Amino acid sequence: MNAPGDARLVVEHASLRYGHLDVLADLSLNVGSSEIVSIVGPSGCGKTTLLRCVGGLNQLNDGQIRIDGQVVEKPLPIVSMVFQHFGLFPWKNLWNNIAYGLKLRRAPNEEIERRVGDAIELVGLKGFEKSYPHQLSGGMQQRAGLARALVMEPKLLLMDEPFSAIDAQTREQLQFELLRIWDSRPTAMMFVTHAIDEAVLMGDRVVVLAGRPAHVRAVREVDLPRPRDRTLVSSSAFINLREQVWHDLFDQPGGNGARAQ
Repeated sequence: MNAPGDARLVVEHASLRYGHLDVLADLSLNVGSSEIVSIVGPSGCGKTTLLRCVGGLNQLNDGQIRIDGQVVEKPLPIVSMVFQHFGLFPWKNLWNNIAYGLKLRRAPNEEIERRVGDAIELVGLKGFEKSYPHQLSGGMQQRAGLARALVMEPKLLLMDEPFSAIDAQTREQLQFELLRIWDSRPTAMMFVTHAIDEAVLMGDRVVVLAGRPAHVRAVREVDLPRPRDRTLVSSSAFINLREQVWHDLFDQPGGNGARAQ
């Protein structure tokens, strides 16, 4: 894992309980300042809960989360989240949906115009500024959700299974679109997914959670070149990594999975 000095996000011995239910247990990981860390684990193991804790939406019972050295006790302005469901305001057009966060921060109008325009162009939605969510396809709505996060110029981007609600072809297209955007604007990203292929494709590392309660079971370095394209997924290196993560997820404890780091 990255040296702590290089880490934008540090999660140390995080534990969370809901009543008598332990959800997270002594969980530690970090994310570098220009690194994508994919999080995978069984359904219901606490992946989204961990993401919400990092985003300041849930509070830990024990342990600590720090972003750029600041302890997370509430949502921080340097963090943006993209959810599984697009969360666009149906009564606002595309431009106003994307501008919403900047307006809340009372950014100058000229800055809003520039940053919203840049974000719309970055995600390939130029020409749809006046369209409302119901007039956009699922893939376009998710692009809009991504633009709304990127326009805030976050230092940490949290992605909660962002492509799981769209069809397979659009999902693949958006995976490579997000990689293209990240290549042009590298930033720290925590990417939660239930899909092993997606975890390996997106990540510089894959963190495998086991539960319940959730803890880090394994960490895999993804030593694959960037920028990444479709030819990568048929390479022997990609296939081998995918198999390793599969075994980390489904082998019984005591097997040959990588040790947590």
